[in-house]
Amino acid sequence: MFLGEYSHTIDSKGRLTIPSKYRDTLATGLVVTRGIGNNLAIYPLDEWEKLTERILSRPMSNQQVMNFRRRVFSAADNLKPDRQGRILIPAKLREFASLGDGVIIVGNFQFLEIWNPDEWEAVQQQIENSDDLVGFDDLGI
Repeated sequence: MFLGEYSHTIDSKGRLTIPSKYRDTLATGLVVTRGIGNNLAIYPLDEWEKLTERILSRPMSNQQVMNFRRRVFSAADNLKPDRQGRILIPAKLREFASLGDGVIIVGNFQFLEIWNPDEWEAVQQQIENSDDLVGFDDLGI
C-alpha cells in the first residue's frame, strides 16, 4: 500500500526518484499515466492489470468509456526504475501535469500520484474547505 506525502525533485533529464520505501514494490516495473485531475498516476504492474481488467470489462459502445480508455491508455508508459530507483517521466506527461523541478508524491493506497506542489496545495485547500467531505460515519466505518 502506498501512503504518505513526499517532496522530491525531477532532474534536468526528466528523471524522478521513487521514494525509497516503495522501490522494492516498483522494481519489476510500473505504469505511469494521466491521473484524475492535473496529476500523474504511478501503478505497480499488478494494480495496473486490475485497473485494465475493470476498464476492459466496460462496453466500448459507451462513449464515456471510450473517452476514458483513450485518456488513460494513450498517455500510459511502461517503465522500470534504474539502479538508483529513478524513472524517466515522458516530457508529454510532465507537461500535462505542469511538473517542474519540485514535485509532491502522494500515496493513494493502490497507486502513487505525482503533483505540481502548487496544484497539490490547491487540492488540499479545496478538500479542507469542502462542506461535502465524506467522513468515517458516511463510509460506515
